[in-house]
Amino acid sequence: MICLCSLQQFLDSIMPITHRHMKVFSAVIEAGSVSRAATRLNLTQPAVSIALSNLEAELGFSLFHRSKGFFAPTTEALHLHGEVAQSLLAFARMNQRAEEIRSGAVGAVSIAANGALAINFLPKVIAAFQVENPGLSVELKVHSSRQIASLVSGGQVDIGLIDTPVPVAGLKAEVFRLKCVCIMRNDDPLRKVSVVRPDDLSGRSFIGITGDHTVDRQVDSVLSQAKIDVKRSVSSAYFAIARNLVAAGGSLSIIDPINGKAHLSDGVLWKPFEPKVEHELAIIVARERPTSRSTDTMFKMIKAAIGQVCSA
Repeated sequence: MICLCSLQQFLDSIMPITHRHMKVFSAVIEAGSVSRAATRLNLTQPAVSIALSNLEAELGFSLFHRSKGFFAPTTEALHLHGEVAQSLLAFARMNQRAEEIRSGAVGAVSIAANGALAINFLPKVIAAFQVENPGLSVELKVHSSRQIASLVSGGQVDIGLIDTPVPVAGLKAEVFRLKCVCIMRNDDPLRKVSVVRPDDLSGRSFIGITGDHTVDRQVDSVLSQAKIDVKRSVSSAYFAIARNLVAAGGSLSIIDPINGKAHLSDGVLWKPFEPKVEHELAIIVARERPTSRSTDTMFKMIKAAIGQVCSA
């Protein structure tokens, strides 16, 4: 009889035991005979007998007492069976986890966005993603566009949403051109117009976006060409904050449609603005780094959600 305390060291020193060996051995132990084990495994009796003989040869000791009319496991086999059963269970769990990974049912996705998208857009997308993928976790980070680009390029974040231009090399970007809208309180006189034009902004209090933003530059160009003056008493770093300022004070602002068209029950409504002012939004991933199935799924859901905003 082998020393049970050194069983693992002994098994490590011999030829690897195959999954087939373990299944056959466990089935024979549990069924009580080669014939019943063969039926359970959908194999022939000779195939089961050969597998057992090969396993015994590799182990170096007998697993079953065999004589006329008598077939029973040895003491060594009974001790070994517990380890084999655990190994089979672990193998089954591994297969299950592999299938979950293949189907995108487990894993994690990290996303980084600036404040505006993190406040009014991504939470709904993430909630929808987790309904369809309950085993996946999502981490949402808030940074500037330049920081996000560096994080994605360095592999610390899977997906980034940033304002263009993309400031870092080594990124793959999908750019969306979003038609901006004019926002106002729902009691504003402009609520009655179908389209807001530069003349409608004349003399009005207007909230702009700080940081030399491309949307502000376009608005300035449009107003300059139309020779319209507005009162820029307040400015904001984010579109979402500009909307909050409109809700609180009754000013006007021209912001991206993601924040402008959001249903927030804050007393703010939006109207189309002409001539066209566009906000460019880029979804970025690392160019040379392969993406997981869960990341691909989230990427597609974000794209679809942006597409819905554009078509609304």
